[in-house]
Amino acid sequence: MRWIVQFVNKHNKLRTCIPKDYVFAVTVSFIVILQSCNTIPESGEDKQVFRYNQASNITSLDPAFSRDQANIWAVHQMFNGLVQLDSNLNIKPSIAKDWTISEDGTTYTFYLRNDVMFHNHKLFQEKQDRYVTAQDFVYSFNRLLDPKVASPGAWVFNNVKQTDSGYAFKAIDDTTLQIELEEPFPPFLGVLTMKYCSVVPKEIVEEYKSEFRKNPVGTGPFYFKMWEEDIKLVMLKNPDYFEVDQNGQQLPYLDAVSVSFIIDKQSVFMNFIKGDLDFLSGLDASYKDELLTKNGTLNPKYKDDIKLLTQPYLNTEYLGFLVDDSLERVQNSPLRNKKVRQAINYGFDRKKMMRYLRNNIGTPALSGFVPEGLPSFDSSKVKGYHYNPQKARRLLKEAGYPNGEGMSPITLSTTSSYLDLSKFIQHQLQDLGLEVEMNNVPPATLREMIAQSKLNFFRGSWIADYPDAENYLSLFYSANFCPTGPNYTHFANEEFDSLYEKAQHITNDSIRFKLYRKMDKLVMEEAPVVVLYYDQVLRFVWKNIEGLGSNPLNLLTLKYVKKSPK
Repeated sequence: MRWIVQFVNKHNKLRTCIPKDYVFAVTVSFIVILQSCNTIPESGEDKQVFRYNQASNITSLDPAFSRDQANIWAVHQMFNGLVQLDSNLNIKPSIAKDWTISEDGTTYTFYLRNDVMFHNHKLFQEKQDRYVTAQDFVYSFNRLLDPKVASPGAWVFNNVKQTDSGYAFKAIDDTTLQIELEEPFPPFLGVLTMKYCSVVPKEIVEEYKSEFRKNPVGTGPFYFKMWEEDIKLVMLKNPDYFEVDQNGQQLPYLDAVSVSFIIDKQSVFMNFIKGDLDFLSGLDASYKDELLTKNGTLNPKYKDDIKLLTQPYLNTEYLGFLVDDSLERVQNSPLRNKKVRQAINYGFDRKKMMRYLRNNIGTPALSGFVPEGLPSFDSSKVKGYHYNPQKARRLLKEAGYPNGEGMSPITLSTTSSYLDLSKFIQHQLQDLGLEVEMNNVPPATLREMIAQSKLNFFRGSWIADYPDAENYLSLFYSANFCPTGPNYTHFANEEFDSLYEKAQHITNDSIRFKLYRKMDKLVMEEAPVVVLYYDQVLRFVWKNIEGLGSNPLNLLTLKYVKKSPK
């Protein structure tokens, strides 16, 4: 019990943002919940609790809705799929211990482990040891495709063959799963590493239905304990987890993971510096000059206590235009004019923006939408936009808006985290005569409005789901219009679609990469987006934390983390 009280008192920061009587009620409820579990240790002196903050609210703990980083980070701790990525983006076994691919590249056969159990739950009627079978994957994949579920990840199985009896997911026996594709699709194994493709238990999902989002049961290194939305998420160590480290020791090492939801970035920074959070991810204007030098290195005053982990990040930061002329909100927008979009692309200095607002963390996007770090990236073959105000003015004149005359104000929807970048662009576009107004909205609201095509001009980012340029180019394939797919700009181009479909059938990397670059060049020419920069993973970690590491997808993997006393 003492550990429970320490856990709540030390890590629950509710009293800083909500009334005390509510804090007391939540705290008491939390203690009662934890007391009901007889696996909670009595003493907390040697317990390892990893604490991180999620400023962007988690909307669901159901892997079928793991569409953004906030959801993905939490789901990643509680669920597994057939395969997984290591820190170098190599595809490795997970629940599938091995697999084969047919010579024609259309049939994938997976051989599953027989010792993987779902987290214990009262609804497992026969016994608590509920083992994963191939049929569980058949159910999980078909559920992802079910229109009634309306998963934003349904598109990941667009290439799976359809038969009279349904999609071609087949359980040969309890430990053998077969998937047939309509045609070869080289990135398919990478697709299967996405959290959308996690295995879920049918009996639990069908009991909770849509409420599975806050009653998750998976197979991961941590199991769900409690979630007070916008306040606290707690996951505890799975004592039956199937993976071990290189020395044969069972994973994970941590006893618990505690996630807070503080929105204010300055408050998050202060909590980290006080030691109430174990790591800080990313960069915010409110603390960038405190933690980093102008050259992007760690401030020497922190070198004895904090580690800076950084590497290229498969994340493209951009501004998106809604370009679908069939939508009423687009028909009278000046942004439907390609030359206006191109002028905006030429109208601000990306290098200056990165130097002064990002301390040179990240790379100015002077190439295409596909970021550096992927094998197909070639800045000499795909040219983006550089700062050229003279060309921007010429394009505006050709579009019928000389020096911005006659153009109504443009509204850019963004979040507080990117307000400084947005204002920088706003200021430089004013020099061209363009009036840009800021619409600052919460991250979750922005994501929802983008998905519902309610914004003409918006800030976005695309973090690779799997390490192949096709993942980025899928944002411009016309069959992927949101809300059911990731084409948030509603960009549609017959030439692009033809190249995209052709690339999916080619297994030769060099030929496929050439098609990728042609597609990227076409996107740059049509300008449905303004590519800002290619991001960089940035993690500030206390030196008593070991095993966190980083990866180009910025996936938070906690099963290898150890925490020692400071």
